[in-house]
Amino acid sequence: MRPIETRYALSGDVRIAYQVVGQGSLDLVFVPGFISNLDLHWEDEGYTRLLKRLSAFSRLILFDKRGTGLSDRVDVHHLPSLETRMDDVRAVMDATGSGRAALLGASEGAPMAMLFAATYPERTRALALYGGYAHFHKWVMPPERLEAFIATAETAWGTGATLPHFAPGRVDDPRFATWWARFERLSASPTAAIALARMNAAIDVRGVLAAISAPTLLIHRRNDARVDPEASRFLARKIPNSRLVEVAGRDHPIWTGDIDRVADLIEEFLTGARAVAEAERVLAALLVTRIYDTARLGDRMWSERSQRFQGTWRLTVGRHGGRPAGTHGELMMARFDGPARAVRCAATLRDAAQEIGVASAQGVHVGEVELRGPPTGLTARVTMQLAAHAGRGDILASRLVADLAAGSGLHFNDAGRIALDELDEPLALVQATSEQHLEPACRPKAKAAAEPAALTARESEVVNLIADGKSNAAIAAELGLSEHTVKRHVANILLKLDLPSRAAAAAFSARHAGPHGP
Repeated sequence: MRPIETRYALSGDVRIAYQVVGQGSLDLVFVPGFISNLDLHWEDEGYTRLLKRLSAFSRLILFDKRGTGLSDRVDVHHLPSLETRMDDVRAVMDATGSGRAALLGASEGAPMAMLFAATYPERTRALALYGGYAHFHKWVMPPERLEAFIATAETAWGTGATLPHFAPGRVDDPRFATWWARFERLSASPTAAIALARMNAAIDVRGVLAAISAPTLLIHRRNDARVDPEASRFLARKIPNSRLVEVAGRDHPIWTGDIDRVADLIEEFLTGARAVAEAERVLAALLVTRIYDTARLGDRMWSERSQRFQGTWRLTVGRHGGRPAGTHGELMMARFDGPARAVRCAATLRDAAQEIGVASAQGVHVGEVELRGPPTGLTARVTMQLAAHAGRGDILASRLVADLAAGSGLHFNDAGRIALDELDEPLALVQATSEQHLEPACRPKAKAAAEPAALTARESEVVNLIADGKSNAAIAAELGLSEHTVKRHVANILLKLDLPSRAAAAAFSARHAGPHGP
């Protein structure tokens, strides 16, 4: 689904680009966050999913704020006030013939939407505010962090360098990271991005909150990486007739994470009816296979083996009744009608990888996916994260896979739990293999004690810091790593050493401590 055309509204002497999608019974104006690009949105599966959901029940009005995307840039020497930028909403509504609309303000778009609702109550049907705030420095960035962000933008804008600030959970997704870099470049130049950051730093709409009379829904992710969740709690206390719903997740953009959950809340709030489950979504088992070069092969040899494995992967998936669903670098996703087929395919692929001379790690999960097109959304992201957590030769699956494959002859060993940003509760895991490749579903009675040499130098550093009682965040800060990377190191340590918990890892470190640690 793509909009037919982009048009321009005149706001003062500035041209504001807008698009209209859908033919629902109510008008919904989407006020975007920090940067946007009307055309590029449709190239990201998450953004497309969000817009498709919103336009299914509304006439969705989209626009690029002044200074971003397809709209005119601003004079960096005379930055416009929030009131001037807010009036762009009115200009777009006038151009589209919308007399009264609901406003969806996301992130930096939320203060604009709040100011519009207080200024034009007769034109505001309702407010839906996602990841919003009333005061930038209090709930987004203090002045010193803002200057550091601007310094990064001055030297690295357009490379995707801001991604960890907005969506740290997608940093290891190469496809999304590449799109994000283009999103930066095509949404604003470095100069424009810095101007936008300085404009946003001036935001303070605390004084208008009591004047908002429109019914208001507030949505905020509990562990939002960019905007403190306390920002929406403050709004809920100050805006009359408002309601706050906190959802799971850490990534900030509205088009990441559990998009359907956010869209469901907005649809029910604006229409009074729960969203109807789409017939195009079906239950499926996903298998993500990750290969990597543990032997440090030369580029040519690695390329040859990688291509050979990908050919084997396609044949093997087909023979097990699956369908290839896309490749992303060294990540390969396949879709199956049932989890048993996915697990058996994974076991065959593990053996094939060993024969070819590459290392493999695989994740299997079950959930709803789109009937048409490549799998996207929460199910796909969870499966990719399982593959990222799996160790060499492992087939790591969710407990649901084991439950649904009961009686299949497969064996599953408990593999603990992991916390994922987008899930409310830690996900129960199992190690899975088929009866031809597995030992019985119990741990061997006798096993040689793990040796410290099994760990890499970095993993040894991490296990030492675990023994010191440090959290993942503290370890990440000390070693200059992301928390996500530390989580992967911890998972690998527990798997390599066959340990059940961090406490056991700390005890291991103490037992093997030498003059320089384990």
